[in-house]
Amino acid sequence: MKLALIGVGQAGGKVVDEFLAYDAQTGADIVRGAIAVNTAKADLNGIDRLPEDRRILIGQSRVKGHGVGADNELGAEVAEEDIDEIQGALDSVPVHEIDAFLVVAGLGGGTGSGGAPVIAKNLKRIYTEPVYGLGILPGSDEGGIYTLNAARSLKTFVDEVDNLMLFDNDAWRSSGESVGEGFDAINRELVQRFGVLFSAGEITEGSDVAESVVDSSEIINTLKGGGISSLGYADVEVDEPKRSGLLSRFGNDSNKGIDSTEATNRITSLVRKATLGRLTLPCEVSGTERALLVVAGPPEYLNRKGIEHGRKWLEEQTGSMEVRGGDYPRRGEGTVAGLVLLGGVTNVPRVKELQQVAVEAQQNLGEITDESEDRFTELMDSDGELESLF
Repeated sequence: MKLALIGVGQAGGKVVDEFLAYDAQTGADIVRGAIAVNTAKADLNGIDRLPEDRRILIGQSRVKGHGVGADNELGAEVAEEDIDEIQGALDSVPVHEIDAFLVVAGLGGGTGSGGAPVIAKNLKRIYTEPVYGLGILPGSDEGGIYTLNAARSLKTFVDEVDNLMLFDNDAWRSSGESVGEGFDAINRELVQRFGVLFSAGEITEGSDVAESVVDSSEIINTLKGGGISSLGYADVEVDEPKRSGLLSRFGNDSNKGIDSTEATNRITSLVRKATLGRLTLPCEVSGTERALLVVAGPPEYLNRKGIEHGRKWLEEQTGSMEVRGGDYPRRGEGTVAGLVLLGGVTNVPRVKELQQVAVEAQQNLGEITDESEDRFTELMDSDGELESLF
């Protein structure tokens, strides 16, 4: 699947940079164009792989390159004011070569949570290609203002994209890590998962051809209908056979020593681990509207029966009749991986919790503001004995 990436805010820019690294490392060639948009010049300077002319500083007349200070209303305003500048940077993207736009943002800060929905809305107005969002939820320990930002942004963002894929920092931060180490590791995990998803079905010169191809239309159909989606992933190491020719997949030599029943069981187990393990957004699998299964690895291990068993099991777990599946032959990783995309999930405790905390934070913020105004008035009250200078 060929993408145009728009990273908004610090987290969005870092993730786009990581996608470019994934592309260079794997040769997947899924990124056909990318830009980073920010109100803070320092954040743009922290991006390594994106050329400088692809880093767009907005809101200079309002915030002078210093960011919006976690004020996502201001972030939305400056994105709206400078939308022509953002669109100008996107004009160089070969839109005729892409399958979709992906707007990436952390939803807890100011620029990403405010600007991403504005940019998505503009893209949908201009282009016919799908516009997807990839939103990163803040950890519950990051503070009330970030939770409030995320809840308000989520409510807006999901309405402006064709589908919003979520990644929950709470489910992925490891104890003992520094903030920088934690987020760098999370970004790598995030991009590995979505990288496998979007590169499935892409054929490069000399690559193996899948028996059941998962192409961009399969992903688009799984994400259609809007809503929120989550992604599961699991892998296991295998001894990768040496490639012995174009017809190696269909000959007996390439499969020598690989037990068919073992390969079937391995794939079935991976599908279960991917679905019931750590999802990008923890959710109840039942009630999922649509799902997509991708099994990636050396073609000799991609057992058709295993994929079919995994797909049927996924149908039972989700209760959906729209479960697609296929294989993605890839060499050099030394693993077989199962990836499950859950499209249109509805039972998401984390989102409910986020909304509840945000409502309470908004109420508390209003009360604190009122109390503060009263206390200041009392502090400065001189019973009319002092006059102002003017």
